[in-house]
Amino acid sequence: MGILGKIFTWWDGATIGTAFNSGMTGVKVGSDAEGNVYYRAKKPYPKGHPFAGKERRWVIYNGANDASRVPAEWHGWLHGSFDGVPESNLPPPRIWETEYTPNATGTPAAYRPAGATGQRAAATGDYEAWSPDA
Repeated sequence: MGILGKIFTWWDGATIGTAFNSGMTGVKVGSDAEGNVYYRAKKPYPKGHPFAGKERRWVIYNGANDASRVPAEWHGWLHGSFDGVPESNLPPPRIWETEYTPNATGTPAAYRPAGATGQRAAATGDYEAWSPDA
């Protein structure tokens, strides 16, 4: 994406203003395996703000802005479930945990159950329509 795209679009990564402002008003806290970078504000929300005294936290996505790309541990940190960065609060991974897969909704890889494509199996004669007279 060119410089004009970075100035005017928000849906495909951070705009120039957001990226610049993150370095000025925020402190980099960490990053995840996807390459997303996480920040916290240098100052809490001001007095009179609905979240007064709370810490502002945000993510700069590596690529398209897709919230499903934020791992669960960082999601918890972003929403204030715990104060420490996830690396210091994570248990070891379980054997049954799988790697991240992107949200495939709206793509050719999306899950489509049988019958969702508009094609229906032919009637077999085992169905009799309801009739109010019967």
